[in-house]
Amino acid sequence: MMMKNKEMTIEEAVKELMGLSPVKIIISNAVTKTQEIKKIQIEKKEKYYQIAEFTEKQVFHKNVDEKELERVCIACLNENFLQLNAWMISSEAQIKLTRKRKVLFDVKKADNMKMAEEVKTNNRKKNYILAEGSVIEPLVDMGIFTKEGKIVNSMYDKYKQINRFIEIIDDELKKRIITHLNIIDFGCGKSYLTFIVYYYLTAIKKIKVNMIGLDLKEDVIKKCNKAAEKYGYENLSFELGDINGYNAPFKVDMVITLHACDMATDFALYNAVNWGANYIFSVPCCQHELNSQMKSEKFSLMTRYGIIKERFSALVTDAIRGNLLEYMGYNVNLLEFVDLSHTPKNILIRAVKNPNKAKEVKEKAMDEVCRMMEEYGLSQALYRMIV
Repeated sequence: MMMKNKEMTIEEAVKELMGLSPVKIIISNAVTKTQEIKKIQIEKKEKYYQIAEFTEKQVFHKNVDEKELERVCIACLNENFLQLNAWMISSEAQIKLTRKRKVLFDVKKADNMKMAEEVKTNNRKKNYILAEGSVIEPLVDMGIFTKEGKIVNSMYDKYKQINRFIEIIDDELKKRIITHLNIIDFGCGKSYLTFIVYYYLTAIKKIKVNMIGLDLKEDVIKKCNKAAEKYGYENLSFELGDINGYNAPFKVDMVITLHACDMATDFALYNAVNWGANYIFSVPCCQHELNSQMKSEKFSLMTRYGIIKERFSALVTDAIRGNLLEYMGYNVNLLEFVDLSHTPKNILIRAVKNPNKAKEVKEKAMDEVCRMMEEYGLSQALYRMIV
């Protein structure tokens, strides 16, 4: 049954909408320009709905069931947004609030049934950079692809995570013409992503690359060098060495550091800045340094409970790192790398060198760091290295 501008309460409209089994929802038209979340996009997956909340610079994901989704939609329209658009298999709907809070609910035949059907039944049709059907040897050895280039069903989430990392790099590289990159990967470990990045840059982007993976484990380095030889990756090599004090054999354009533990991330960031690297992609791990230091009379609530203190200190660590990179002349984003449902260690620091960074912006970034450290009695590793 098709309805046109049927008046009802927000609760009634959302409840009726959920009865239509939407496959995609967009909540938009923010009540105020200053609110943090600007738009919300929701897609139906096989067993849940995935919610993506967009700020100006970031996107946050969470998964909910249908009952919780109904509650989320009602809360959004009651508090922060004036419009909800939804798509079903053969129809589309809109819930719209006037400035006087009058609720209008409209359902009509879909303009694009094919799009709605694809959203519901074939999530894999997203245009991933590492496309299914391509024979990518490292992905085969990781058990993510079959030898024919098909995705192994049980590894689909891992496939999406790897593509997400490549997308974050690609978002920056596609902004300019690049023909050559010298890259250091600190704490490369088994180097799964090192091999994938090399493949993406050379086989897909057609960029000439010199890349070195660095780690402290001799057996890992030997295995990685054998794998690089097996894949024919001539300009990818692995060396045994410490992040702190490493001397790069070339002018470094990009630094990658994935899950370098605690202050190892700070040494990597410090080296990257000293080398004048244009790009830094860092996924921090095990941020213990500030946890033992953190104390505050004014905000003791944040340090009273162990799990809150641990997570808060990790977030403060990455916020300080981001600001210090801003101070040192980089444009910085903190992005969600892996869906929070898979791991809480899901923040990636992306920093791009900006030689024209305004002095007042850099000074403000440093001032914010100093005030945070003063309030909680902190001394942070990267800060100590640069001051």
